[in-house]
Amino acid sequence: MQRDANIISTDALIIGAGPVGLFAVFQLGLLDIRAHLVDILPKPGGQCVELYPEKPIYDIPGFPMITGQTLTDNLLAQIKPFQPTFHFHDLVVEVAPLGDAAAPRFRVATEGGLVFDAKTILIAAGGGSFQPKKRPIPGVEAYEGEGVVYAVRRIDRFRGKRLLIIGGGDSALDWTLSLQPVAERVTLLHRRDDFRAAPHSVTQMRALVADGAMDLRIGQATGLRGPAPKLEAVTCRDDAGAPFDIACDVMLPFFGLTMKLGPIAHWGLALNENVIPVGTDAFETSTPGIFAIGDINSYPGKLKLILSGFHEAALAAQKVHRYVFPNKKLVFQYTTASTSLQKKLGVA
Repeated sequence: MQRDANIISTDALIIGAGPVGLFAVFQLGLLDIRAHLVDILPKPGGQCVELYPEKPIYDIPGFPMITGQTLTDNLLAQIKPFQPTFHFHDLVVEVAPLGDAAAPRFRVATEGGLVFDAKTILIAAGGGSFQPKKRPIPGVEAYEGEGVVYAVRRIDRFRGKRLLIIGGGDSALDWTLSLQPVAERVTLLHRRDDFRAAPHSVTQMRALVADGAMDLRIGQATGLRGPAPKLEAVTCRDDAGAPFDIACDVMLPFFGLTMKLGPIAHWGLALNENVIPVGTDAFETSTPGIFAIGDINSYPGKLKLILSGFHEAALAAQKVHRYVFPNKKLVFQYTTASTSLQKKLGVA
């Protein structure tokens, strides 16, 4: 429910849409608390999907083995009855407390321009936010934000532009195929004519090149030209060391992702070696109303396992209920014994 056209009002804002953040939606939903989720990645699943979607996971109860993608798919099916709202390709950059310890509220701003009025916040950002890996191209910082962009927030921003996309993985190929129809011209640059991306995507890209709808160049970027922050061309070199230029308005390098604490470090929370200390009764941070669950938190005996994050999400939800419904007594119910809970899940 929105208070006005610009501010999104929510009971719980979950930062991070990995498995722990997704399970938090379920636990909150059982308590009639709906949630919005913000994630810098383009889809749910966190590092399970981004880094090892097909890698076996062996410590999820009830599954002798499950992949990161299948686990994510199952969690999405589990939370579907609660209709969470996702905001992908975005990063929370500012958290400002508005309430007090008894009745917390927070104004939360994202890099993409969203503003939330949230009663509670659950940080489920794994080891922090995924940040793009950067190659040491001289002077690149002066072009960042306009001529050099590391993430696609809005496709329409690139309409009619000459784009240079760099990389050979799924992100580079996916965005090549997605942006090619709206850009004036797309050039894909990779250091070799061999790609790590899904074979189907590579086949589609080569078909576009064969049809003359886009360009593929083999080499590496070495420099940028143009009056910063505006970009006019990228200087490259091929395998033999010969230089060549690619005219472009925007360069989108996709060299992979790394985990960094990012803006969380500036939210006024107590930190200890880039993780957030919490109590074990509700996994609440030093700021009442802000919780940290999953790999981002620390406490005595902490195990960095997905199943531990699920446990933390369940207990955090109980405390969130006290903030969201201060005058409503919470009586714990088993989902197997409660008709009302079964109705919420659509199984009664």
